[in-house]
Amino acid sequence: MKDFHASQVYMLMSFMTSLANATMFTTYAIYQVIELGLNPLQLLLVGMVLEVTVLLFEGITGVVADTYGRKRSVITGMFVLGFGFVLEGSALWLGQASPMISAFMWLLLSQVFFGVGATFISGADSAWMVDEVGEDSAGRIFMRARRAGLFGSLIGIVLSVGISAFWGANLPYIIGGILYLALGLFLLVYMKETAFVKPDRKEGGGLSSHWKEMKATWLSGAQVIRSYPALIMFLIVTLFSGAASEGYDRLWQAHLIHEIGFPASYSFPTAVWLGIIAVLSTLLSLLVMWIVERRIDMSNQKVVFRTMFLLTAARIVAIVALAFSPGFEWALMSVLFFELIRTMMGPMYETWLNLNIESKSRATVLSMMSQTDALGQTGGGPFIGWIGTRFTVRASLVASALLFAPILLVYRRMKDGR
Repeated sequence: MKDFHASQVYMLMSFMTSLANATMFTTYAIYQVIELGLNPLQLLLVGMVLEVTVLLFEGITGVVADTYGRKRSVITGMFVLGFGFVLEGSALWLGQASPMISAFMWLLLSQVFFGVGATFISGADSAWMVDEVGEDSAGRIFMRARRAGLFGSLIGIVLSVGISAFWGANLPYIIGGILYLALGLFLLVYMKETAFVKPDRKEGGGLSSHWKEMKATWLSGAQVIRSYPALIMFLIVTLFSGAASEGYDRLWQAHLIHEIGFPASYSFPTAVWLGIIAVLSTLLSLLVMWIVERRIDMSNQKVVFRTMFLLTAARIVAIVALAFSPGFEWALMSVLFFELIRTMMGPMYETWLNLNIESKSRATVLSMMSQTDALGQTGGGPFIGWIGTRFTVRASLVASALLFAPILLVYRRMKDGR
């Protein structure tokens, strides 16, 4: 049986999860907005259920990863996510088969599995990789994995468009769920964990001792954050970023479908237009990743903070431009601009965090960051959705842009060393 190096396994995970996610989420609006007929508030409620689940389970699952092993946590997450996505794709059929429970309610239930599965993986995958390959190689592998993920996204986009347009708007979710289940089986065989040091366990065992171990690990992660001011700043960034991005992520496709429209001169199905946007975004992101990997010194914190400050300001501009787009062409440029910014910020954020957290608490601290992101999305999402239902989706997008503004102040202080 062939052995895979940890970096190869991590890049394969990035490729497969990106493939599955692009298959499901490229045309999600056709399923949720057109097929199921969800309004802006319902779209944000779907996100709220997901994020409340993350908020409740993120800390627990992060501690599980640091206490019992990152491999166990990641594989568990893959199987839970796979089941959740299959359930989400089946919500349409289940709603038709059971009039007592609507498709919307099945959709909400699937978000619980989505959230639990995501929390098992969040932080654990990158913590496992950093421990296995060493901190010096982590930044380079994060970049390479991101690039591998973009190639997976390209394939997933094509699958999403073809499946949604010709077979069924819900089928991309079922295919994506099956891909997650297949990845879980692969990791069960080929994912090795050699660098993880299991915390010392006291004699006696039992359920109470397990909870004590997890509590101790969680408290150590909280202590790391309290003792490092920059991590506290990043908590604030993550909180507002979560609140702002939730509105954009859930509503930009609905904005294009209902308020902007697609060019009438080309009689393409909606799935094809969304696929074209996703392909353009991914190709441009590949180019940007190639430039960033060679031009930005990821080890220089001032350079990283200055870049993230500028990119956050650009995010605000991109969302406002989308909200007030006079036509499809302007909206397309705004969406592509926003996605390029997101692509650049991800590896910077992950690299900086992983290199400034102790190994023994790495997965816990990363999970706490994800928990903060979930808190922001839980608090901001329904309010932004209400604005879209009460007024317009344009108004929701403007509100999302405004929530990015406090992040500029935080990055300014971090850049200046205050």
